[in-house]
Amino acid sequence: MTSTRPPSGIDRRALLATATLSALFATARPLVRPARGDDDPLPSWNAGPAKQAILDFVRETTDRASAKFVPPEQRIAAFDQDGTLWVEHPMYSQMRYCFDRVPALAAQQPALKHVEPFKTILSGDSKAIAGLPGPELEKVIVATLTGMTTDAFAAQVKQWLATARDPRWKRAYTDLTYQPMQEVMRYFRANGYRTFIVTGFGQDFVRVYAQQIYDIPPEQVIGSALAVEYGYAKDGRPVLIKAPKLMLYDDNAGKPEGIHLMIGRRPCAAFGNSTGDRQMLEYTGAGDGARLMMLVLHDDGEREYAYGPAQSLPDTKVGTFTPALYDEAKKNGWTVISMKSDWKRIFAFA
Repeated sequence: MTSTRPPSGIDRRALLATATLSALFATARPLVRPARGDDDPLPSWNAGPAKQAILDFVRETTDRASAKFVPPEQRIAAFDQDGTLWVEHPMYSQMRYCFDRVPALAAQQPALKHVEPFKTILSGDSKAIAGLPGPELEKVIVATLTGMTTDAFAAQVKQWLATARDPRWKRAYTDLTYQPMQEVMRYFRANGYRTFIVTGFGQDFVRVYAQQIYDIPPEQVIGSALAVEYGYAKDGRPVLIKAPKLMLYDDNAGKPEGIHLMIGRRPCAAFGNSTGDRQMLEYTGAGDGARLMMLVLHDDGEREYAYGPAQSLPDTKVGTFTPALYDEAKKNGWTVISMKSDWKRIFAFA
């Protein structure tokens, strides 16, 4: 009879235990450890008050010995998207998507070719398009974002993202995320924070790509949302139809309102770049304990764009950062991030 005892007097139970642990370690996901010592979690940032404010905040709020310690369940950081996480000039990406959808819409509904503002958009006259007033733009938004199932909309957005290119950099819009802010989000997550996108533009639009380019799941995206209606497809499958009715306007005061409705907790940290983010930063700062509020100032016209009109920068209707907002930031202790001075690099590809 063949013996089943391990050779050399090795204890069988110890051998099995070692094998089991080895298997577990082989299949387990690696632990994410906060950066310590000489490791730099923010390599795309220049040394200075802005970078130090982030490092100090994360260190103090995750150290159990610190008076500013924040329990893991309360660690929430909110990020505006356009102008804070990726490029918003010369036009918001979702607005560009809506314009690009007009030809397909006109092919389905030929009468639109003779109706404003669709006639102007189809003309390709960039100056005339830039001059379209708000109510006309709303017509375009409603026409291109409603009337289809949520699944069909997601498929259209994915197709557009795969083919559309920014006119300046000739790259996909998903390439135009700010590398320094990507590092901030990763650093927060590595230290137990949940990161949320809180955007004035379409919630369904951003949810299509948030996981892929920001590593933020769709359930952690809050944005302006149209109502949906339950119905059935021709084959009887249940579907949700995007309806032309605004359910949540997630800008200005709508941002803290959306945060309360969708998260139920006040963020400990908030990042924005324009007047539309002011109330979100005010709401974040009104909480107890450690708080971090930061605003990105676009003051690098060579590597990206320069606009304000704070700090005597050119005025703009897209991502306006007014002198009044700048003064409020200084008064309340919010940190203003200078793209020109604080960021070594802006994009991963540059």
